[in-house]
Amino acid sequence: MKSSLLLLASGLLATVAFGAEKLVIKGSDTLGAKLVPMLAEAYKAKHPDAAFEIAAEGSTTGITAIIDGTAQIGMSSRPAKNTEVSTAATKGGQLTPTVVAFDGMALVVNEKNPLANLTRHQIEQIFTGDLTDWSAVGGAAGAISLYTRNTSSGTYAEWREMAMNKRDYAVSAQKLAGNEQIASEVAHNPAGVGYVGLAYINVPGLKVLAVDGVLPSKRSIVAKQYSLARPLFYYTNGQPGGAAARFVEFTLGTEGQAMVEKVGFVPVR
Repeated sequence: MKSSLLLLASGLLATVAFGAEKLVIKGSDTLGAKLVPMLAEAYKAKHPDAAFEIAAEGSTTGITAIIDGTAQIGMSSRPAKNTEVSTAATKGGQLTPTVVAFDGMALVVNEKNPLANLTRHQIEQIFTGDLTDWSAVGGAAGAISLYTRNTSSGTYAEWREMAMNKRDYAVSAQKLAGNEQIASEVAHNPAGVGYVGLAYINVPGLKVLAVDGVLPSKRSIVAKQYSLARPLFYYTNGQPGGAAARFVEFTLGTEGQAMVEKVGFVPVR
C-alpha cells in the first residue's frame, strides 16, 4: 500500500513518499515559468526518485510560502521587504536569500514600432501615465497600450523601483499574471509596451528597446552598463537542508548555470 509521511522540519512542510522528499517551490513567474521547471527535469533525470511541486504565481507568494512553511524554496525576482523579514522572525524563521541568476528587465514593444531607444525619464513618463501617445516620444501618433505585471510580482515592484522613480503605475495599465502573457499581448498589439525578463524576449512580433542607448544582454549586465538589471533569488528558511539544499547546489553548479544561460538569464559565475 502506498503511503506518505508528512514531516515538519525547520518550519517547512516537506512530503516524503517512498523515502523521496517532495520539493515544494513557489513564487516568481520570472524564474518559475521556464528556468526552474527545466532545472527540475534535469535534476530528476539524475535523481529519478525526486518529486517537485512548482507554483509560479509571483515573488510575494514565494516569500510568503517560506514564512508560512508551505514551501522549501521561494523564488523571487526582488529582495525580501523589511516587513517580510520581520514577519518571518516573529514566527521563528529567517529569510535567507541565494542569488541563482542575474536578469535584465527588458523594455519591449511591437516589432512595428519604429522606436529603438527610450530614456529612463521617458519610460517613467509612459508607465506613470504622464505620456499617453507614442508621438510624445518620437513614435507614430497613437495611444499607448500599457502592459504590466500584477501586484504580487517582484518584477512589478522592481520596475516601479528602478524605472519609474518609485512612482505609481498609470491607472490605464493592464496588469497581467506573467512574462509570457505580456510578451504575447505586446507582440500582437502595435501600440503595446511592457517589460519582461530576458528569458521571455524571443517571441515573434516582439522588439526589445535600448534604455539610454544600452540593450539588455549578458555583456551589458556583467559590465553593469544596463541600468534595469537585477538578481534573481531562491529564498529559504535559514540555510537550506535536505532536498532543498541539493537542488540549490544543482542550480548553482555547472549544469544548472548552463541552463540559466540557455534560457536567457546571466549566470552568477
